[in-house]
Amino acid sequence: MKVVAVIPAYNEQGRIGAAVRDAAMFCSNVVVVDDYSADNGGEEAREAGAHVLRHIINRGQGASLQTGTDYAVAHLEADVVVHFDADGQMQGKDIPEMVKPIIEGEADIVLGSRFLGVKANIPITRWVVLKLGLLFTMAVSGIRVTDTHNGFRALSRHAATSMRITLDRMAHASEVLDLIKMRNLRHVERPVDIRYSEETLAKGQSSLGAITIVKDILKGKFFDI
Repeated sequence: MKVVAVIPAYNEQGRIGAAVRDAAMFCSNVVVVDDYSADNGGEEAREAGAHVLRHIINRGQGASLQTGTDYAVAHLEADVVVHFDADGQMQGKDIPEMVKPIIEGEADIVLGSRFLGVKANIPITRWVVLKLGLLFTMAVSGIRVTDTHNGFRALSRHAATSMRITLDRMAHASEVLDLIKMRNLRHVERPVDIRYSEETLAKGQSSLGAITIVKDILKGKFFDI
């Protein structure tokens, strides 16, 4: 089966090349969506062997993943689409186990979890926010998982064409869980090794950003604005 990694990237020069090469060891192709970066990350990704798409305005991670998924399905004939990060926190070695349930017909979508298997080195403030996110997800989406805002996931071609991400930014991860239930997609979780560093923690989503995520989810789910 043809496995294509989709990597959203915003100002990831110096990291994106390594992420592309890591994912490429386990995938047929890698697609990087440069979300109107101000650096040369897109060129770095292209030199590393990725297909590079570029948004003409900054739209956010959710929009970048949808752009890349559409391209992977329509132009690269992907059987499985893997959502992968540009900053080196995700490990390509986890991709085979992530796609295995799809290849074996067990699931339509596989969600990575930091809380299964080896204990992750998650900072305590991030851990608390993630656990609160689990309760919020169960209340709003009615779906039970061990990790809500983990962007490491694998989608079958059926799942990739059945669900459409409309929340452009970080709230897309909760929207994906909504869509799993709405589209009656079979899902399983698999443990993944997420490696944090001071650099990626400083650049990444802050714990206070959870407030914005909740606002976007509620707007998209209940108010359609």
